[in-house]
Order: sequence, then structure tokens, then C-alpha cells
Amino acid sequence: MHTVSGGEVAGILVAVFWAILVSFLAVALARLAQTLKATTKLVADVTDQAVPLLADASAAVRSAQTQIDRVDAIASDVQEVTSNASALSTTVASTFGGPLVKVAAFGYGVRRAIAGRKEDAPAKPSRRTVIVGRTVPASRRAKRDPRGKRD
Repeated sequence: MHTVSGGEVAGILVAVFWAILVSFLAVALARLAQTLKATTKLVADVTDQAVPLLADASAAVRSAQTQIDRVDAIASDVQEVTSNASALSTTVASTFGGPLVKVAAFGYGVRRAIAGRKEDAPAKPSRRTVIVGRTVPASRRAKRDPRGKRD
């Protein structure tokens, strides 16, 4: 029989250790390969979905820019109309304002003159209702006389 020496046992142990190590590395590499395949598939799917989304986003940005240009044109038109209305208002006020004030003052003067002539006419007696048993507070009695003048 052949006896096994210490060197041979050490060689067998090293061979078994290397076999186990290579097996673990092979399993790790196989799992890594599966992970890389799944990652590659995921990236391809994301790319397939992202390209149409980016195209839609680009179209939305272009549409928004078109709308902003339209709003800008409308705002400038409104500003022009506002300045024209302001100029028209100033023109009307300067053209008709002075004469209208004079006509209003003349009308007021005529009304006052006519009212002054009516005061020269005898005053009509005022009609008062008397309620028996009630007194009018002094503050209400002293407010105004029948012609509208203060006491």
C-alpha cells in the first residue's frame, strides 16, 4: 500500500480549495451576467419609452413658445390701445372740459337766481301733523325752520 505523505495531502487540500474557489467565482460570474442582461434590457426599455416622451416634451415646449409669442403680441396691442385711449381721453377733456364747466356754472347760477326770486314770494304755511299725547324731542324741534334756515 502506498502511504500518503504530508506533501500529497497538502496538494490535495490546495486542489480542493482551488476547486471550491473556482466554483464560487463561476456562480458569482453567472449571477453577474444575469444582472447585466437584466440591466441591458431595462436600459433598452427606458430608452424606447424616453424617446417618445422627449419628442412630446419638445412639441409641448414649441407650442408653449408659440402661445407666449401670441400673448406677447396681444399684450403689445393692448398697450397700444391703452395709450390711444389715454390720448383720446386727454384730448376730449381738454377740448370739452373747459366749456362744459362753464355751461355747468352758468346753469347753476341760473338755478340760484330763479330760486332767489321764489324766496321773495310769500312762503306757504307748512303742514304739520300733531299726535296727541306725544312730545317731540327738543333736538328735533330746534333743527330747522320751514324755509330750511337754521335757528
